[in-house]
Amino acid sequence: MGSLALTGRSASAQGAGQKPAEIKVGIATFLSGSSSVFGVPGKQAAELLFDQLNEQGGIAGVKLRPIFIDEGPGVDHFTGEYRRLVQSENVQLIFAGISSADCLACAPLSEEMKRPTILWDCGTQRVFEEGKYSYAYRTQANATPEVLAPLLYLLKSKPDFRSVAVMNQDYAWGRDSWDIFRTGLNALKPGVRVAAELFPRFGATDFSTEVTRLLALRPDVIFSTTWGGELDAFIRQSADRKLFERSTFVIPLAESSLERVGKALPAGHIIGARGDHWFLHPSPRDPALLAKFTEDYRKRFNVYPIYSTHHMFQAVSAMKAAYEKAMAAKGGAWPNDAELAAAFRGLTFPSLTSSVTIREDGQGLENQLIGTSMHTDKYNFAVMTDMMSFPAEMITTPVGQKSIDWLKTLKPDMLDKLPATVPYKP
Repeated sequence: MGSLALTGRSASAQGAGQKPAEIKVGIATFLSGSSSVFGVPGKQAAELLFDQLNEQGGIAGVKLRPIFIDEGPGVDHFTGEYRRLVQSENVQLIFAGISSADCLACAPLSEEMKRPTILWDCGTQRVFEEGKYSYAYRTQANATPEVLAPLLYLLKSKPDFRSVAVMNQDYAWGRDSWDIFRTGLNALKPGVRVAAELFPRFGATDFSTEVTRLLALRPDVIFSTTWGGELDAFIRQSADRKLFERSTFVIPLAESSLERVGKALPAGHIIGARGDHWFLHPSPRDPALLAKFTEDYRKRFNVYPIYSTHHMFQAVSAMKAAYEKAMAAKGGAWPNDAELAAAFRGLTFPSLTSSVTIREDGQGLENQLIGTSMHTDKYNFAVMTDMMSFPAEMITTPVGQKSIDWLKTLKPDMLDKLPATVPYKP
């Protein structure tokens, strides 16, 4: 596991701190329902990474054991499971979760229960903009850079569009991401007509009504941050009825569906990887590390890794780096909960393609990779070309500001500062 290998002094030389017999980590992910197509790969990545880390000796000689809980049954179930993990299982950390609603619920719980909590995947920007926490940290980006980056890419690559529609899931992520997109669009290209705002219920599988309406309205651009099995269904149903031929799609989370939907997603649409990661990343910091993870994951699970697996890598990487930082501050002694939690603030740790830094407010700074879909002879699904890797600092709301307020201050000359595009190379 390359960058996660233990370094420095041996465990016996790292001090006489009180070590547990094992490090138990509670991990929340979707194990049931349509979102499991995204959640199960996250679980699989955790199993792979924990096995590899344990083969290397664990953390300072202490092995790790993941305990998985299912987000599928909803927020009330999740919060009950969070309490059980702390009170009954006595986990040292919690990775939570995928659902934005679950993250909004667990951040206050982390303070109440004084248990270090990594928000390993959820997107809502509201967590750290509306609250301050000492025990909760996010090891990837939030909705603002994840939505602003594809908007900037759209404005740079296809600037002449005049109308836009949204087709998002009806819950916090879907509503918030549309607010972000619309606010940024109004600041950078005022006057674009909103043709439709479509919010089918979370968990829907039939989008025939939405596709029919979009076909009739013919917006220049269709924006959708739908994800999981629902995104798979929307892509297939849109392809079946030739909607991709009528409008340009902007799908920030498309990378997670590419292999599953195969040729259904045609060339020429704007797609994102929800972070600066992809198994075909054009310029990873450590190509060998990315290649090994991709090979290990594919060999074990017979599919290519998607972005939830990269986010899980970042959570595991951050956990290891935080333990090492906390122990170094104590001369090698084992940290207590408060000391471990404090170590995440300001922490920089490796991802599979670059690195992530956690700001003083708990938010991770993660670059964003956006490109245009294309087809090749090598893969039976779409890949990205004309890729831009957006620096996190350019597209992330500054500390202490609300995203919607900050987005209103953006100026069109921002487009002159965008990174160059990089073509796909076999």
